[in-house]
Formats: sequence, structure tokens, C-alpha cells
Amino acid sequence: MTAVKIATIDQVPEGSSTTVEAAGKAIALFNINGELYAIDNTCIHRGGSLGDGFIDGTTITCPLHGWQYDIITGQGVTPPSPGVKSYKVEVRDNDIYLEI
Repeated sequence: MTAVKIATIDQVPEGSSTTVEAAGKAIALFNINGELYAIDNTCIHRGGSLGDGFIDGTTITCPLHGWQYDIITGQGVTPPSPGVKSYKVEVRDNDIYLEI
């Protein structure tokens, strides 16, 4: 796997999310209590942007139809679903890297 720089710490304040692109994939990046997590950005239901969703603890709710995913694992919460891919995130100095 290759680590790719995707953002800097100041681009993702605590409690927020953003959407980035890495290796041609749209990735939703989250800062939850100072920990960074990344999952595929596209909801498997109808393609909504999870990076634009509503954060509640470690759950992200798709803004289109309310499907929910665990931010840490990508697992579908409601309705139960296969979920989306999660990625390992690494911070080096002020830079955020994603393993693709």
C-alpha cells in the first residue's frame, strides 16, 4: 500500500468532515475528538456524499436519504448494509496521509 498526502490538519477541525480525492477516489475525512478517520465518500444507497453528511458521535448520516455508517469502520448502521471501505490515516507533522 502507498501513503498519499490528502490534507493538512487545519483543513479538518475537530468535529468536522471534508471530502478529498486520493488515487482517483472520493474520500470522506473526519476529525472525531482529535482522531482522524477516512471512508469512501459515496453512500451505497443512492450515491450521496458522506463527507457532507451529519455527524453524531462516530456515526455519519447520508444527507440524501438518511443511511448511516460507522465513521471508524465504514460498516453500515441503519439499515444494516455491507458498508463502505475504511482507510488507515496517518499524521506526519501537519500533513494527513491515507494508505491506498
